[in-house]
Amino acid sequence: MIHLYGIPNCDTVKKARSWLEARGLEYIFHDYKKEGADPARVANWVEAKGLDLVLNRRGTTFRKLSDADKAAIGSGGAVSVMVQQPSLIKRPVAEHDGGILVGFKQAEWEAVL
Repeated sequence: MIHLYGIPNCDTVKKARSWLEARGLEYIFHDYKKEGADPARVANWVEAKGLDLVLNRRGTTFRKLSDADKAAIGSGGAVSVMVQQPSLIKRPVAEHDGGILVGFKQAEWEAVL
């Protein structure tokens, strides 16, 4: 079973969900806005894929971070900041039997799923 994590109104999450549905792949969707982000799970993603891939530095949420939060990210507190503000997590994250996918790149998803 695929576990898909993200925010439902995110265009990239919408694309990923449509792609999964078009291929008849079942998934469970976890909405960060309603259900929050689990610190242990986010830490596992960072450990498996690296902070540079998991942390979304391109969005407005990152640009609006306080200097203290940006300093925390730089000093090992990134998981805590991402849990507090799940919009900082690159979307979507898909956990599947073979591992983890971060972001939606159709060619990568086709090769893996």
